[in-house]
This record gives sequence, C-alpha cells and structure tokens, in this order.
Amino acid sequence: MRIRDILKDVRDSKISVEDAEKLLSLYAIEHVRDLAKLDINREVRRGVPEVIYAENKSLKDIKAIAARVLKKNNYVIISRIRDGDLKKVADSLKDCKVKKGKYSNTILAYKEEFDDKYGPIGIVTAGTSDIKVAEEAEFMLEAMNCKVIKGYDVGVAGIHRLFPILEQVMKEGADAVIVVAGMEGALASVIAALIDIPVIGVPTSIGYGYGADGYGALASMLQSCSLGLAVINIDNGIGAGAFAGLIARRVAKFKA
Repeated sequence: MRIRDILKDVRDSKISVEDAEKLLSLYAIEHVRDLAKLDINREVRRGVPEVIYAENKSLKDIKAIAARVLKKNNYVIISRIRDGDLKKVADSLKDCKVKKGKYSNTILAYKEEFDDKYGPIGIVTAGTSDIKVAEEAEFMLEAMNCKVIKGYDVGVAGIHRLFPILEQVMKEGADAVIVVAGMEGALASVIAALIDIPVIGVPTSIGYGYGADGYGALASMLQSCSLGLAVINIDNGIGAGAFAGLIARRVAKFKA
C-alpha cells in the first residue's frame, strides 16, 4: 500500500488516524549516504529504539548515522564504540546531553529527559566483570523510560550478598529481573528459583577454559531447572534491556 493511498483513505474516512499511523510507520526508512537504512519509527512500531552498533564502523560513519537519527528522534544509543573513538563520538553529539558508560563503551545522547513511567526492572550481576554488559541493558531501559534497580557483584560465590537486592526488587514490585553472569552462570537459576517474576539471563564471556567466551554460562542457563528463566545471547545487554522494557510496557497497559 502506497503512502498516497493511505492518506486518501484517511481523507475519505475509510481508515482511522490511528490505523494510518501504524501503516505509515512501515515506511519510515531514512538513508544515510547509501550507507545505512535507519528504521526511525521502530519505537512507534515495536516499542524498541534503534541502536547504532558501532563495532566495525568507521568514526565518520558513526557520526553521520548518529546525527541523522538525532534529527528525527529525541535520543540515540550507540554501543560497542572503540576505545579511541569514544570521546570523539561524544564530542560530535551537539545540542544534546551525553551519558557515557562508566564500564562499557556505550553512549546515550538525548535532547529531553526521560521519565520512569515503566517498571521498575531489576538488573543484577554476578561479578564486577559483568557490569559492562549490564550497563548496556541499563541504557536501553532508560531510553525506554523504565526505572532500574541495580545490584552488582552478588554472585553465588558469596550468596549472602544476593538477598538485599532481591528484597528491594520484590518490595518495589519489579516487572522483571535481568541477571548478568559469566563463569558457570548459576546466578540466573538461583534467582529464578527464589522470585515469582520473569528472569532474563544474560551469559557473559567471563570464565576459564571451557567457560571462556560465555559458552559455559550459556549452556548452564539453557539447562536451568528453574522455570520462568529466558536466556539472551552471550554479552547481549542491549537485547536483554529491550526484552525487559517490553515486559514493563505490557504490564503498564494492564495496570492502566
């Protein structure tokens, strides 16, 4: 269906404005010098923002894509930026606020402040080495207007550390918990066995020998005895944040 046909149908009262908005969102593709096709209206259609995955992209291309996104959207997320390019990318993002990751090479640039109207969502890591992946999830959730409750370095090697953050998560009525863990990835199974809300496991590429590159943690989470645990790909904090954010938005619709 062409855009012209959609507009004619609205004019002739054949479809509603809301239906036309859904159809038009399918055509929202922006081109950046024939390099990238940006799905500007992904958030309207799916509720999930587009993220610029900076790995293997040149600095020039990252800047160009980010600038184009900011012309249309209130914010842009850029993940996996090379160490040497992080400050340069941040400095190029004019007329907006820039939040840089403390542990990860992730940037969230925005023109207007976000609110915390969805969630909260818990983010828990087994160790400090897992925080960089958790931070990607945090930035994604912030862009999706979700409140975040964080508890880091609470792995099973010192399981007594886990209970204060779980207590906070339950008291505040979290809609889901993201559990980021490397090594054997046991923390996700433990948390899923203790609480009655969805748990999203993110295995990380932290570990020795067979556990290296995250395969040990991935296998462990996939074989979990605890029900209610969904598993995201290795080191995919962005994906975990998007999944949790969609859960929070759906919960909010039922509460309304």
